[in-house]
Amino acid sequence: MKVTLFATCLVDMFQGDVGKAIVEVLERLGCEIEFPESQICCGQPSYNSGYVEDTKNAMKKMISTFEHAEYVVSPSGSCAYMFKEYPNVFKGDPKWEPKAQALAAKTYEFTEFIVDVLKVEDVGAHLEGKATYHTSCHMTRLLGVKQAPMKLLNHVKGLEYTELPGKERCCGFGGTFSVKMGNISEQMVDEKVCNVEETGADLLIGADAGCLMNIGGRIDRQGKPIKVMHIAEVLNSR
Repeated sequence: MKVTLFATCLVDMFQGDVGKAIVEVLERLGCEIEFPESQICCGQPSYNSGYVEDTKNAMKKMISTFEHAEYVVSPSGSCAYMFKEYPNVFKGDPKWEPKAQALAAKTYEFTEFIVDVLKVEDVGAHLEGKATYHTSCHMTRLLGVKQAPMKLLNHVKGLEYTELPGKERCCGFGGTFSVKMGNISEQMVDEKVCNVEETGADLLIGADAGCLMNIGGRIDRQGKPIKVMHIAEVLNSR
């Protein structure tokens, strides 16, 4: 099975270890990984800011980049969902709507791909510690991926899991929201950090680099002894 990795901007620029972990996990599960270097931003920040027409060139670039992929897998539910939005953007366009629909149909978030396509729930991971899990908004509410991460985490040997209070609440990142509404975003992420502390966990796990960057940054500034890990890194632990 050939898998084409849609790394996302944040993983490419700030969290390269997450990308490596995804490749290593999928290769152990028998996948052949491709990484097209022509991939760029999916256009979500500008699209969500209302610059739809200005974003279309970036979207077309991504559609062309992944046109011949068998499966497209991303470490971010938020960015994977953006590909699902492409058909709406190009609705009525005789050339680009069919291509956008084809890309959307073969795009999966990382844990969704493992559980729903590969039909695997135990990847043989082992990690000691007490953990909690942050459910990111786009991945849970828009993409609809809710069970896959928990099915995989439940099979990580040595990991003690505690549910995060207020898990349905946004961490305050929201892409450009955290820039435009900084004061509100700060209060939201402070609440999220408090909820993590309530669990007594020494490890916070998530599946979206943006959320983890936001929460992890606040944890670091407050000097909390809590480690932040992307679920791909957890599943790659041996």
